[in-house]
Amino acid sequence: MVTVKDAPASAVPVPNLELKATALLVLLVLLVVGSVLYLMYARGAFEPTQRLVLVADDSEGVVVGMDLTFSGFPIGRVRRIELGADGKARILIDVPRQDAHWLRQSSVFTLVRGLVGGTNIRAFSGIMTDPPLPDGAVRAVLRGDSTEEIPKLVAATRELVVNLTALTSEQSALRATLANVQATTEKLQGPQGAMGVLFGDDKVARQLTAALARTNALLARFDAMAVKADAQVFGAGGVLPESRETILQLKALLGDARGSLQKVDAILVDAQAVAGNARVATTDLGALRADVEASLRKVESLVNEVNRKWPFARDTEIRLP
Repeated sequence: MVTVKDAPASAVPVPNLELKATALLVLLVLLVVGSVLYLMYARGAFEPTQRLVLVADDSEGVVVGMDLTFSGFPIGRVRRIELGADGKARILIDVPRQDAHWLRQSSVFTLVRGLVGGTNIRAFSGIMTDPPLPDGAVRAVLRGDSTEEIPKLVAATRELVVNLTALTSEQSALRATLANVQATTEKLQGPQGAMGVLFGDDKVARQLTAALARTNALLARFDAMAVKADAQVFGAGGVLPESRETILQLKALLGDARGSLQKVDAILVDAQAVAGNARVATTDLGALRADVEASLRKVESLVNEVNRKWPFARDTEIRLP
């Protein structure tokens, strides 16, 4: 017979075992519930939010829990995705009240699908002074799917390759143009140079070159003749200096004639005043007339000399005072 004293120590009953086990289970449940509540709090489950509804033609790539970002920072979370009565996808997003001020009535929302990575929902607010976005607002989302542009890019690339092939073919206009440019360059480097390119015929280019040479020689002769004429006309012994001297002499003779005429006027006045001294006045008038005629003859000879030396003025008129 086995007594209690002889029983092993592991078989000894623990006092209040059921109570301790119940307390341990309660503590475990409390830890789990606390962790869940903490996670919900950390995720903003108890934070006041407002609802934003985004309408898209296709919600592919959008999952519940996806963030709505603004300038790279998450300001909202997708709570539900549903199909509207019009056949469009409705994305319901909860935005915390403290971050709702980033969304304005003029804000733009985009749904971007990249080649690498997942889908992103972004918000853009250009005018921050606009009224804030109200709770429950419905906005259309703009799609930016990079994969949709791949077929267009492939088609454009194919068309570009076809055009390049047509341009570089043997019968293409570009090849003919390049050949013409090469021929023109060879002509430019030839003996005739640009003249041969302009006229096309080397014979015509040579004739034009000879004509230009003759023209240059003729211009050189004209320059020599102009220098000689300048020396004859404007030189020290030319026509103009002699004409200038002749004009000075003519001015002096005209001055003498003017003085003689003034004497005649004085004598005529004396003749009218003194009628009794008629013979003396007549004698004086004859002498003065001879002086005037001599002066006029000198003037006429000088005028003839000017006409001979100065061929540019044929009609010379001398007015006596």
